[in-house]
Amino acid sequence: MNKIEHIGIAVNDLFKACDLYEKLLGTACYKTELVESENVNTAFFKVGENKIELLSSTHEDSAIAKFLTKKGEGIHHIAFDVTDIYAEMDRLKAEGFILLNEEPKKGADNKLICFVHPKGTNGVLIELCQEIS
Repeated sequence: MNKIEHIGIAVNDLFKACDLYEKLLGTACYKTELVESENVNTAFFKVGENKIELLSSTHEDSAIAKFLTKKGEGIHHIAFDVTDIYAEMDRLKAEGFILLNEEPKKGADNKLICFVHPKGTNGVLIELCQEIS
């Protein structure tokens, strides 16, 4: 894992949350994107080298909707940049971690992604991200 790629924050209302984070961070959202495969709308902010991803549900059965119902708004995941997502997935499986998907899938911001089950990471949902070239 090279670095923290972003921190994902689940929100009920993406537009209200964007206004709040623009004021909080002192910078505008640089990108919004619908990720249909995950039933989520996203908005990205960059502060220095760090990124924040806001996530809101587009469907009541999505993982974000379930998270919001169970835990409310807040930090949803920490994403790490990886050079080779397939190799990192193999490494983590060999170490005994449970992956939530067997193959990487296309995520927001031009990334291949895979999630690591939070049961094996002290309750923290970890996302692996590799830039699609």
